[in-house]
Amino acid sequence: MKLQRKLYWLLLVALALLSPAAYANPAQAPTFKAIPPGSKVVLMPIDVELFSISAGGVFEPQAEWTSQAMENLKGAFHNRQHKNAIAFSEFPDGPDEAIESLNRLHGAVGEAINLHYFGPLNLPTKESRLEWTLGPDVSAIRQKTGADYALFTFMRDSYASGERVATMVVAAMFGVGLPGGAQVGYVSLVDLSTGDILWFNRLIRGTGDLRNTGAAKESLDALLDNFPD
Repeated sequence: MKLQRKLYWLLLVALALLSPAAYANPAQAPTFKAIPPGSKVVLMPIDVELFSISAGGVFEPQAEWTSQAMENLKGAFHNRQHKNAIAFSEFPDGPDEAIESLNRLHGAVGEAINLHYFGPLNLPTKESRLEWTLGPDVSAIRQKTGADYALFTFMRDSYASGERVATMVVAAMFGVGLPGGAQVGYVSLVDLSTGDILWFNRLIRGTGDLRNTGAAKESLDALLDNFPD
C-alpha cells in the first residue's frame, strides 16, 4: 500500500510538471445546486503534510513545515469567512480516531475522483457524473456538531532540497528530466445526512508554497473557487 501511494504521488508530481499551473473546474453532483440558506457547514480538521525531496528523489516528511502550513491554512479559512455567504464553524479540537479515519478516507476518495473523474480512467458506470461518497460514518460528525454539511480539505506540498536541485541541473545537462516539488489539493463538500460528495475541486501544480502566509491563502482561494455558497 505504501509503495502504491508513493507511485501515485510520483504520478501527480509528473502531471504537475507537465502542467505547471493545472486547475480543474469544480465538479458538482447531478442533483446539487447550492447550499440552502440557514445551513450549517463544519470545517473538518485540515489534512495537510509537507515534504522535502532528497537528491535521490526520496520524499521526507517535514513536521515543522507541516505545522506552519496548518496555521497558514487555518488563517486563510478564517479570513475567507468574510467573503462567503455561508460561515464555517470549526470542528471541535482534540484527537478523534473516527474523524482521522474519515480524513484518510477523504484523501483516498479524492485520489479516485482525480483519477476516474478528471483523469484518463473514466468509469463507464458513472457516465462522467460526480457520484462518490464517504459513506454513512459521517453521521458521527452531524451528531457531534449539528452541522448539515462538512468541508474536507486535503493538501500535500513538496519542495526540492538544494541537493535535489543540483541533481536536477546535472541530469538536465545529459538530457534527463527529474521531477521537483509539486502541490496537490482536494476539497469536498459532503452531505452529512448521506455521506455523498456534493461539490469537489482539485489543485495540482508545480508551484505554490504553503509555508508562506500569502501563498497559502492563494492556494486556498484556488481550491475554493466557485464554492457553492
